[in-house]
Amino acid sequence: QVQLVESGGGLVQAGGSLRLSCAASGRTFSSYALGWFRQAPGKEREFVAAITRSGEGTYYTDSVKGRFTISRDNAKNTVYLQMNSLKPEDTAVYYCAANRTPYSGRVYYTALSYDYWGQGTQVTVSS
Repeated sequence: QVQLVESGGGLVQAGGSLRLSCAASGRTFSSYALGWFRQAPGKEREFVAAITRSGEGTYYTDSVKGRFTISRDNAKNTVYLQMNSLKPEDTAVYYCAANRTPYSGRVYYTALSYDYWGQGTQVTVSS
């Protein structure tokens, strides 16, 4: 089992940047594929980005391509989401998630694929 704790959210003006971090407990962090999701008020949780166990493969939803970058540091048990050129429509609670998978090269982009979730961190982008 893994526990996930997000940090780095906050209030930023449109065009600004934030870096979210998600720290995981446990000694098997590299066994998990990871993802970031977000949920805006009144909307369903949506996929943002995902990364393979090794970090060599990534996948993004179209609306964040070229602006967001997901990365991981397996030595630090941490996954990151660098968010640049932020827009008001990026405002949401951001969640990290983990999937213990035997497939080293696979990414997962549906919420049902993930077994573990963090508590979320609020990102607010003002216009």
